[in-house]
Amino acid sequence: MLNRRSFNQWLLSLPVVGLLTSSQPLASLSGVLMKTIPASGQQIPAVGMGTWITFDHHPERVNLTQYVEILEAFFAGGGQMIDSSPMYGFAQQLLGATLPKVSQADRLFAATKVWVPGQQRGREQMQQSINLWGTESMDLMHVHNMLDWQAHCPTLNEWKNQGRIKYTGITTSHGRRHTDLLRFLQEQAVDFVQFTYNIHDREAEQRLLPLAQERGVAVVINRPFQGGGLFARVANKPLPPWAAEIQCHNWSLFFLKFIISHPAVTCAIPATSQLSHMQENMLALQGDMPDSAMRQAMIEYYQSVV
Repeated sequence: MLNRRSFNQWLLSLPVVGLLTSSQPLASLSGVLMKTIPASGQQIPAVGMGTWITFDHHPERVNLTQYVEILEAFFAGGGQMIDSSPMYGFAQQLLGATLPKVSQADRLFAATKVWVPGQQRGREQMQQSINLWGTESMDLMHVHNMLDWQAHCPTLNEWKNQGRIKYTGITTSHGRRHTDLLRFLQEQAVDFVQFTYNIHDREAEQRLLPLAQERGVAVVINRPFQGGGLFARVANKPLPPWAAEIQCHNWSLFFLKFIISHPAVTCAIPATSQLSHMQENMLALQGDMPDSAMRQAMIEYYQSVV
């Protein structure tokens, strides 16, 4: 069996990843799996980074080195999208303190959310987020958990026209409010949508993912590991032998490649505060991706062991 160092060296020697099918919005850059944002044609890596819980620490009360190293590994592995929210406590403040110390932070695709009722309070919160990150603008501003979206969407469109944000979006999580989100996507125009999808929670396959693809909306996937729950479900269970065909040597790669190989998915955002886990997550951008037949086999194998 390959050790991690040997596996990483072998993985970096792989050729550029090809398209899964001619209709899927996939591309590659230096072996890193890229996805296309339908609203603009811009491409971003298919694995990003979440900050819920993991980055909720006051920057003056923790050793920043740990978080700088995590961010360094993220960017070195090809990552760009970092997702946060005012809901995540000190996460945005910690990002603002660490990003200037990271050598490749100019690659950043900054994504955050507005999470407060009322249009004026929303404006104030969005500006505060920009200030906390230390950026001049945000690449993506979501309405968090659809909270008072009627008040915030006009502001998002206004700020997009002014160049203060590049993309607009809306989110939900834990599989909640899918019916409301479906109705929103049918009636409103946004550039991004974020919701939960993983090999265990697959409700989004029925309507949300197809609708987002039909409407030309980029999809960000939260809770790709079910908050760690997936690992508990497969504890001490072996990977199928054929996982090696898509260069999956652990369950995290198995779970991430299942998600990012879906044609409607733009980016998955696993969160971690462990350097080794970040390094493993970023390996999902490399190597071969499962086709539709293998995706079905992944589902069936997972169901057989849990």
